[in-house]
Amino acid sequence: MNKSLLEAGCDEAGRGCLAGPVFAAAVILPNSFSHPLLNDSKKLSERNRNKLRPIIEKEAISWGVAHLDNIEIDEINILQASILSMHKALDNLKETPDMILVDGNKFNKYKNTNHICVVKGDGEYASIAAASIIAKTYRDAWMEFLDAKHPEYQWSKNKGYPTKIHREAIKKHGITPFHRKSFQLLPAEPSIID
Repeated sequence: MNKSLLEAGCDEAGRGCLAGPVFAAAVILPNSFSHPLLNDSKKLSERNRNKLRPIIEKEAISWGVAHLDNIEIDEINILQASILSMHKALDNLKETPDMILVDGNKFNKYKNTNHICVVKGDGEYASIAAASIIAKTYRDAWMEFLDAKHPEYQWSKNKGYPTKIHREAIKKHGITPFHRKSFQLLPAEPSIID
C-alpha cells in the first residue's frame, strides 16, 4: 500500500470455535520489515508462529491485542464480536493509523480512519499476516490455560475448534461455562421419518 501512510493490519482468531473467546490483533509494521517465515498464521506451524510473535512485538511500530469472551459472542453474534475485538485491538495501538487493512470482507468503520477489507489479506499484506500471528498465538495460549481447568475437552490440542474429540467430550460431559451456547455444538441428529 502507500509507503507514507501508517497502516494497521487487523485479523482475528477463533471465529469458528465452539468454546473460548475470539481474539483480534492490530499491527503497524515499519516499511522495512520483512521476515522469511512471515505468512498467514494458518499456513505456519505452531513452532514458527511462536518464533515470530516476539519478533513482531519487538519490530512493530505498534501492536495491540484484544478479545471478547464466549458470553459476549453469544450476546452480539460472532461476526460483531470479531469486529468489536478488532476495534478494541486498534484502541490498544500507541500510534494512530492512517489506514486499516482488514482480513476478510466485513468491518465496521473505526473512528474516522479509512479501511479496506481484503479477502485472504493475511497472505497478501505483511501487517495482516503479523496480526493473524499475534491473534492466534494469544488465543492458543488462552485455550491452553482453559485446558488446565477442563482437560477432558483437549483444548490444548484442538483450541476449541469442532474436532471429533471435542464434540464427543461435549456429548459425554456436557458444556462448560466457556462454550458458546449460540453455536451448534453438536451436529443435528438425522430425523427419522416412519
